[in-house]
Amino acid sequence: MKFNQYSRAHATDRTKVAELQGLGFLNQLVTDQADLNELWLSFLYKAFPQAQSKSSLNGYLHNLLASPTQDVLAYLEKNTVNATAFYTVGLQLLGFTCGDDFDVAEPLTAMKNFNLLYHQEITTVTDLVGAWYDLLNTRGKMGQILLDLLATEGYFLPLYDLPISQKPLLFNGKSQPVFDTDALIREVVYIESSLDTDQDGQRDLLKAEILRPKDTNDGLKVPAVYTASPYNQGTNDEAGDKMMHHVDQPLTHKKPNDLEYADIEYHQPATDLPEPRPVNGTTQQAEETFGREAAYTLNDYLAARGFAIVYAAGIGTRGSQGVRTTGSPAETASTIAIIEWLAGNRRAFTNQTDNIEIKAWWCNGSVAMTGRSYLGTLATAAATTGVAGLKTIISEAAISSWYDYYRDNGLVVAPGGFPGEDADVLAEECFSRQLDGGDYYRIKPFFDRYLAQITAGQDRTTGDYNTFWDARNYLKDVANVKCDVLMVHGVNDWNVKPRNVYQLYRALADVPVTKKLILHQGQHIYINAFRSLDFSEMVNLWLTNKLYGVQNEADEILPAVLVQDNVAPESWRSYPDWDQTATRLTQLYLSPDRLQPEAVTTAAPVTFSDHLPADTFAEARQDYDAWRNHLLADEETAYRDTRLIFKTATADTDYLLRGAAHLQVKVASSLDHGMLSVMLVDYGTAKRLGATPQILGRKAISSGYHWREDDLNEFQLTKATPFKMITKGHINLQNRTANYKTDELVAGQFYDVDFDLQPTFYHVPAGHQLGLVIYATDMEMTVRGNEDLTYSLDLNDCQLTLTTSAY
Repeated sequence: MKFNQYSRAHATDRTKVAELQGLGFLNQLVTDQADLNELWLSFLYKAFPQAQSKSSLNGYLHNLLASPTQDVLAYLEKNTVNATAFYTVGLQLLGFTCGDDFDVAEPLTAMKNFNLLYHQEITTVTDLVGAWYDLLNTRGKMGQILLDLLATEGYFLPLYDLPISQKPLLFNGKSQPVFDTDALIREVVYIESSLDTDQDGQRDLLKAEILRPKDTNDGLKVPAVYTASPYNQGTNDEAGDKMMHHVDQPLTHKKPNDLEYADIEYHQPATDLPEPRPVNGTTQQAEETFGREAAYTLNDYLAARGFAIVYAAGIGTRGSQGVRTTGSPAETASTIAIIEWLAGNRRAFTNQTDNIEIKAWWCNGSVAMTGRSYLGTLATAAATTGVAGLKTIISEAAISSWYDYYRDNGLVVAPGGFPGEDADVLAEECFSRQLDGGDYYRIKPFFDRYLAQITAGQDRTTGDYNTFWDARNYLKDVANVKCDVLMVHGVNDWNVKPRNVYQLYRALADVPVTKKLILHQGQHIYINAFRSLDFSEMVNLWLTNKLYGVQNEADEILPAVLVQDNVAPESWRSYPDWDQTATRLTQLYLSPDRLQPEAVTTAAPVTFSDHLPADTFAEARQDYDAWRNHLLADEETAYRDTRLIFKTATADTDYLLRGAAHLQVKVASSLDHGMLSVMLVDYGTAKRLGATPQILGRKAISSGYHWREDDLNEFQLTKATPFKMITKGHINLQNRTANYKTDELVAGQFYDVDFDLQPTFYHVPAGHQLGLVIYATDMEMTVRGNEDLTYSLDLNDCQLTLTTSAY
């Protein structure tokens, strides 16, 4: 086990005393002359809030070893607390098991091995106070700090009734769970947008579900954490499945064009908007509530700590009006309408008919957005509008340009694992108005027509970038961003591919906001329940600063770029940036079977086919993992003639691949169309982190007292494997100039083609080889025609450029 804490704020001795007093661990009279044992015992008694009597407390202390042979009470009869005894007990409080997890005789060694903060000596009251303060802020075996473990047992119950002038209660720069989650107020409002996407002559109303502390009824103003989730009100999975597009078809020749970007650039059309609804009255009391929202566990954690939680699914979803538009400017406007209401700049009503206005009177006007995938995408979209009130976004696995989600360099490329999905399919899946029969009956004819427009606009025939996709490119508006940005992404995410976060990260470089980036080894996942990283506490520090305005140095404490290592389990390292500094460009030239630093002269081109035997093709389209393993394997297989493998010499030392590799090739196709797919591969037998995290403890993480729980997760090493795909890339050979411009392709003629692979951040160990695998059809992502088509590479003009640095 190894624990990494990046949320720890520096505190002076005076601050530690004051905050421990605020938490009730110290009284106002503690002095340097206080008895160490009595002080330690008072701390320990408070560490068992579930005990209701002195006898019960002593029972807990009898079960804690303070030395190899003495429990706490026996130890204190003849000894004075020191660092060894303190951390022997401290490790047990953190959930570690004597003997199995640590040697009772060597607790400081265990603290060091676990990468936990500890004090070498405890000889004074100041030492003991500081050590207890730090222990409360130390992560335990089940991935939570001690103070949060105490919260689960009810430690903060007496503090629920603090006067609102003392809330939020802060400890180490973070808001604490002094808000009664059993008494959260749940209410629904309907926010009037500046849209009429269903063209019914009325502005679209948007349903929002709110959970806020009861303290707001007593005058406390709290910030809002808002998740825009199109899935929140349900999805039409069966209808979406029926719409999936057929991908077992060949690529076709495209008619060349001379387009320039100006020819396809999106411009917002002028539209006539219906007048706002008349206001027939005002109220502070909502008319509608709800039982259980489609929650995000990070939001659950924040709800106990004084943040109102808001969920809204947006236009075209159940309870709202309008239609789904998959990433369009209308969808962005729908998203920010909720923020505008929370900030006091838009109207909402208690229901859809009576026009009784209700304000967000309980909100302090500061809003953050959270969420993964489509949810994080809408957070990104909102940020690029510069909407007032939005102080920060935490965008996880977010799309920054929808073209980069469904296309790649002129090719229709599906999100990993979902061949045949496209923008129209997603619109249908999220159009949850369909779940209410009466509502759907009224809107169906219009939505069917609108869905046909999405299908035409997305243009699966050419795969080119066009006006439809330009309207859904948030990168164009990054200069408008005014809020601070925390980005989270998996370098193995082949659903929302890493290019989406990489381009957003680079586009934000010149924008005067604070930006942070976390790259993990996962696929399309959340990381707030990982044992090795204090992500929830990092978010708490961040939001306490951004939304409550607490000067806790969050900008300085959180790393600029934090990366999970792909070789050593539970290891994270910080960097100043992704790939801009402390790096070098490495040129590798392709020669038969090899990637080498020197250019070579090769007489004959090398070739590969894009055709598999029928039975092999049938197997490959059903099992993507098996297809990938066969494709990358060195041994003779049915795939031998369908790919080229080039490998470097064995690495002498560890090094890092950073950013986007760039490939230049001279290629010919035997037909008048063609595509290239490539993978960058780590060759070398080794145990590697699994593709998905393992559950270490079901419902092991609690967000607060009598509150919701989450599974504890972590990546674990698998059995040894001979290789691992690092990244990949694709291009249509007719999009050599630009993704919106189609070039001619003559069969048999060689063309210069260059393109970037998906960016990565990868630790290549010494003793391994880097491999470049070139092929055509990607069974998981591209169309699959299984054509009798041959590609040729002129290796005299093929090279790979990498951005690398020492490990």
